[in-house]
Amino acid sequence: MIAILAITFPIYAAMALGYLVVWKGWFSSDDMRSFGRYVLNIALPALIFSAVAARSPAQVFQPGYVAAYAIGGLATAALAYLLFTWRGTDPQRRALGVMGSTCPNNGFIGYPIMLLAFPDLAGVILALNLLVENLILIPLCLLLVELAGGNPGQPVLPRLGRILRDLAKMPMLIGLALGMLVSILGLPLPGPFLRFVDMLAASAGAVSLLVIGGSLVGLPLHGNRSLAAQISATKLLLHPALVALAAAVLLATGLIDLSPALHSALVLSAAMPMFGIYTVLAQRQGLEGAASLAMLMATSCAFVSLTALLWLLT
Repeated sequence: MIAILAITFPIYAAMALGYLVVWKGWFSSDDMRSFGRYVLNIALPALIFSAVAARSPAQVFQPGYVAAYAIGGLATAALAYLLFTWRGTDPQRRALGVMGSTCPNNGFIGYPIMLLAFPDLAGVILALNLLVENLILIPLCLLLVELAGGNPGQPVLPRLGRILRDLAKMPMLIGLALGMLVSILGLPLPGPFLRFVDMLAASAGAVSLLVIGGSLVGLPLHGNRSLAAQISATKLLLHPALVALAAAVLLATGLIDLSPALHSALVLSAAMPMFGIYTVLAQRQGLEGAASLAMLMATSCAFVSLTALLWLLT
């Protein structure tokens, strides 16, 4: 257990430090947003590029991992949709619930945990997670939000196309695409350039955790507490359970092959709290209160759930 706490404690200590420096006024919320843009647009793309470009395509692309993660994520979205419908929530809150249940924060929280738990695979795990999340899970959830927000006469396909075009412009996906190109072509890269990229990549973990902690200061913590609790529970419990089930079925039928480390990382990736822009997206629907409560609950409770999963899986 001491070894497990050696992984989770530094993660949450860094988040607590981020909360403290904003709460004390040493940094502002605007500063944290600037740091967050640095991580999203520079540090994480450099990290993904470095991790992918330095490996062969066979080492990078793990079809078994992608299949289990995608199937488990889609099953979570479908079951969450049914659960929130059964709960009697309106379409906007249902879309908010599905998004919170399905889209984990593997960039800001997942990667630092993987870096401590699986240092040799952390970059590849992040790239695989972002591939599934940005091409399948996030577009699906954003489409649900769009459909719940009005304009029922507008066709679905143009909306989905616009969402995919916006996601394709994300620096993280561009970094992934460039890294794959270098890996496939076997292009040699100059040593000084690689050291520059690695220097940027090394800053991703600590800064991302400070941003997450700082972003929790001043959240509008008002709204439907039972809805927030249900979103948090489905994210931390249902999502990893369904991903683990998908992996178990695919492994039992011989359709995929996963190393023990990748299997553990797969379940842990699904167990992360919801992604950082969750409350920003909820603001468009006027539901930032419930989203903030859910994010605070999930981020806080994840210390216990992630510690337990790390103990079981590693």
